[in-house]
Amino acid sequence: MKQVEFRDLGLVDYKKAWDYQEELFDAVVQHKVEQRELDEKTPNKHFLLFCEHQPVITLGKSGAQENLLLTEDALKNVGIDFYKINRGGDITYHGPGQIVGYPILDLDEFFTDIHKYMRSLEEVIILTLADYGIKGERLEGSTGVWLDVDSPSKVRKICAMGVRASRWVTMHGWAFNVNTNLDHFQHIIPCGITDKAVTSLQKELGRELDIQEVEQKIKSHFEEVFQCELISA
Repeated sequence: MKQVEFRDLGLVDYKKAWDYQEELFDAVVQHKVEQRELDEKTPNKHFLLFCEHQPVITLGKSGAQENLLLTEDALKNVGIDFYKINRGGDITYHGPGQIVGYPILDLDEFFTDIHKYMRSLEEVIILTLADYGIKGERLEGSTGVWLDVDSPSKVRKICAMGVRASRWVTMHGWAFNVNTNLDHFQHIIPCGITDKAVTSLQKELGRELDIQEVEQKIKSHFEEVFQCELISA
């Protein structure tokens, strides 16, 4: 069974986590390049990083600046950082109370299908929500995990996703709202979608969640969906 190194970065500055992702990503790509000409290849390393971020708004490479509703100076005044980054997707917010997951996988050793990869990430969160009696769903034409997709007036997003892949190596990932301060989403048009709300596990259940408990459920479902074993570094 494939092994994936799990690393919990705790509460970490976004740029520091991004730089760390890039470091691991580059090492995985370099391994692939070095192995290309060898007759006997050794398996690549794979990683799953968990963290929470200090309040930050990130804009993906396909995102629109107008979806940021405050100036960058105004964001600084309310204690929120801002970065334009190299993932897919539009604009999103990260902050304490979210479980942010960054899988850095060599998909050549899993499956070379980005659509399947995105649906698999969604499935991990959908299965986790089911553990709490919540029906997470996919919304046609959008990534991430949503609730009440058949009710236009109620549909809301609980987990945003955006990834980068190069040479079939992935980075970035998901932001799952657990005990998140949803007021911060008022500073953006989340994912560029104006007519749908954002929610959290805390809001849906009416109680604060134990983050570590939720993390354990996500890890278990990640192993299940990706047919791998998470090991501690």
